Amino acid sequence: MTGPIKCEIAVVGAGVVGLAIAHRLALEGREVLLIDPEAPGMGASYGNAGTVADYAVQPVGTPSVLAGLPRLMFDRSSPLAIRQAALPALAPWLMRFARQSLPAAARRNALALANVLCDAQQRWTALASEIGGGEILQHRGCIYFYERQRERRAAEADMAFRRGVGVAVELLGPGEIAALEPGLPMTEGGGAFFPDASFMTDPGLMVLRLAQAAIAEGAGQLRGKVEALDRGIDGLRLTGPGVQVHARRVVIAAGAHSRALAAQAGDRVPLETERGYHVEWDMPAPRLNRPTCPTARGFYLCPMTGRLRAAGTVELGGLTAPPSPHRIARLAAGARAFFPDLGAPDREWMGFRPSMPDSLPVIGPSSGGADVLYAFGHGHIGLTLAPVTSEIIADILAGRESTRDFSAFGPGRF
Repeated sequence: MTGPIKCEIAVVGAGVVGLAIAHRLALEGREVLLIDPEAPGMGASYGNAGTVADYAVQPVGTPSVLAGLPRLMFDRSSPLAIRQAALPALAPWLMRFARQSLPAAARRNALALANVLCDAQQRWTALASEIGGGEILQHRGCIYFYERQRERRAAEADMAFRRGVGVAVELLGPGEIAALEPGLPMTEGGGAFFPDASFMTDPGLMVLRLAQAAIAEGAGQLRGKVEALDRGIDGLRLTGPGVQVHARRVVIAAGAHSRALAAQAGDRVPLETERGYHVEWDMPAPRLNRPTCPTARGFYLCPMTGRLRAAGTVELGGLTAPPSPHRIARLAAGARAFFPDLGAPDREWMGFRPSMPDSLPVIGPSSGGADVLYAFGHGHIGLTLAPVTSEIIADILAGRESTRDFSAFGPGRF
């Protein structure tokens, strides 16, 4: 009988975070094995809006969201919705989310995000250059688009806060937004322009380049699902369909699928699943110059290579239910509000985001010891924070003092 595969470090999860970790560790000469039941980067790492959103310092839970939570919960067309069948299972998570949406907690969470997001652009610029993805990463900024003047007024305090934590943002009038995006209809609210932001014209291709670079540096791959993690005196054993691995250290970077493995490592982490959607229309030339988010609608319009993608909204609903047709229809209708000539989408997609009640990722050692490290729960900013997370994990594994304060992201904070 064939024995288990032995390795120094097993990285469970081959999304963008796991791939960035494997790439960095391989560059440092570590023996790394990536384990995932799917091809690298085929989940939320592929289907996102493609933004390197260093400006996304506000958590999902804020006092304004808390005030509207009852309405949001029961309006299935709202930007933040909950599948009613999942409500009983979600109740404990929602209670934590409500507490994290109170003013003091929301501000604390925003400051923690701002601290870790501050140089995400520079980190992605360097990584894209290393892996041959420089042409995929475009530095043209991103826009929050306000259809009504009241939306702009409501955003002014938020934008002032972002400036205060180092985010470059300009509040522009309707004419100035029209000059940046002449393809959009002019509306009364104008928008907020984040000039330093970047975006990927093909996030799936960027993640593929990252996977290829990690493998070229010596990272191994194993297609299989890790269902059990057991500590032993001589290391950790990972088992499941297609998996028999014996590793000295394990990094859990399995996104929305990380909760059960964290529990086996000793931590009951309140991780829930957001179901994210996108729809796409093929077209030879983009209708936009940069990603644009009509904030009241809760999604991004994203110019990508050969297509327009509408991506976003938040739907809490677990890992097993089928896609919600009305969420797909809502995205398509929202895009047509700006581009009325769009027909039926050429494709549609649903994926899973790992969502924490405070919108902060879980990064660092397990409570049972540093033989198991966590790198999951990034929510809407997994793509953005992949290089930063890989740096933190590599520092821990090497015994180096990290240049980053990641104390807010520990598994025991709840």
